[in-house]
Amino acid sequence: MLGRLTLALSLALAAPLAGAAEPFVFTAIPDEDETRLQERFEKVADYLEDELDVEVRFVPVKSYAAAVSAFRNDQVQLAWFGGLSGVQARERVPGSRALAQGVEDARFRTYFIAHESTGLEEGAGLVDDMRGMTFTFGSKGSTSGRLMPEHFLREAFGEAPEEVFSRVGFSGNHSRTASLVATGAYQLGALNYTVWENEVEAGNIDTDSVRVIWETPAYPDYQWSIRGDVDDRFGEGFADRVQQALLDMNDPALLESFPRSGFIPVSNDDYEVIREVGRQLDILD
Repeated sequence: MLGRLTLALSLALAAPLAGAAEPFVFTAIPDEDETRLQERFEKVADYLEDELDVEVRFVPVKSYAAAVSAFRNDQVQLAWFGGLSGVQARERVPGSRALAQGVEDARFRTYFIAHESTGLEEGAGLVDDMRGMTFTFGSKGSTSGRLMPEHFLREAFGEAPEEVFSRVGFSGNHSRTASLVATGAYQLGALNYTVWENEVEAGNIDTDSVRVIWETPAYPDYQWSIRGDVDDRFGEGFADRVQQALLDMNDPALLESFPRSGFIPVSNDDYEVIREVGRQLDILD
């Protein structure tokens, strides 16, 4: 008799767990040091879990393409994308939308940097003296590390980067770009300005050996994007609740880790310029 009561009690306790809501999962493009990203987004997961009252999990990915694939394949429902990867992801998932961008993301910039051996001075710009040098982008799918830098290079030189430079590489992320140019492995590179400033502030970059030679005009970049089916799965108005939670994020330490001063509303239409440049360069795939 006691055994039957114990079994019945166990089943009763287990029943709510079996029917528990699925976790809300998100990822982020791996645009800088992996350890730093893990620390940042685990804290974001904790914050969202408290705000949304659902289980929230952060799942890291190894590449920009993997972030887009995870979003498309419903392995994640929310992602911190760059401008280009966000456009790519939303085009693959009907009804998905951009929710919020950092205050700074409305007018984002890329820094072009040069090793001291090039002889290029700070603020030199995109000049003919760069021809024949070696150059590295970041990830192939990066807005600030590839898409927009290539766009401005083509505008300046009237040619593809491969025709301007003796060797063109892809470092994989912004931190790596800074390191490769600082050590002289590449003479030139282009990277996200916030990563550069973070690396300099952290003492990871010797500014005597590498310098910023040009800053691009502003363009829209990073944003949070959410799948279009989350309301069906997590309840009516869930996407709006996620957006509000992101807009309400005000922990100085958490914002500094991005680094952003805060988040503001954004829509898919705000990234039309990124879509157009991607199509022009034939890399919106």
